[in-house]
Amino acid sequence: MIELWVSFVVVLLIMMVGMIGNMIPGVPGTSLIFVSALVHQLYHGDAGGIGWIWVIVLGALMAVSFLIDYVAALFGAKTLGASWRGVLGALVGIIGGLIIFPPLGLIIGPFVGAMGFEWAFGRETREAAKAGIGAALGVMLGMVGSAMCGVAMMGIFFFTAFPDSDALTALPEVEATPADTLTHEPKDDSLSTGETREQAEPVGVND
Repeated sequence: MIELWVSFVVVLLIMMVGMIGNMIPGVPGTSLIFVSALVHQLYHGDAGGIGWIWVIVLGALMAVSFLIDYVAALFGAKTLGASWRGVLGALVGIIGGLIIFPPLGLIIGPFVGAMGFEWAFGRETREAAKAGIGAALGVMLGMVGSAMCGVAMMGIFFFTAFPDSDALTALPEVEATPADTLTHEPKDDSLSTGETREQAEPVGVND
């Protein structure tokens, strides 16, 4: 039971790192969550694991998070006229914002990065600002979508892998026989009165 608790807590800590990774572009947050749950299932199997059906569900959520990232970034860029340069600048801006000015850097960084990249490659300031907003918005939506998928994956793991004594396989019960148990032979009650066999036999009477 202790082993189940230790592995459960360790996997949750790894998943929390994955959740933080969802907020940083380029870090496979949902992938880390999925792999940790998969390793937990491979290690424990049916005796404490989440079950292969739930592993498939987690894999599907991971794929959905990848799709959300791509669609959100594409949607934000195309809606307000950002190019791939703006999207790249938004990603760089998030990383720089987290390093230089956390946590507001998550909001300011994508816009500054996207606008800067668009402007540096020849777009006018007004168009670059508009494209920067679109690229930053797309990246932010992708991060939110990935974070929601990560929360759902952690919730599924928590409730399906929560250590329970019923999940453990029953061990065969062995009756312990005391080592000092001695076998006592029954005593002859006929000799318990202190009489010898000769004394117990009748004495003949002379005629």
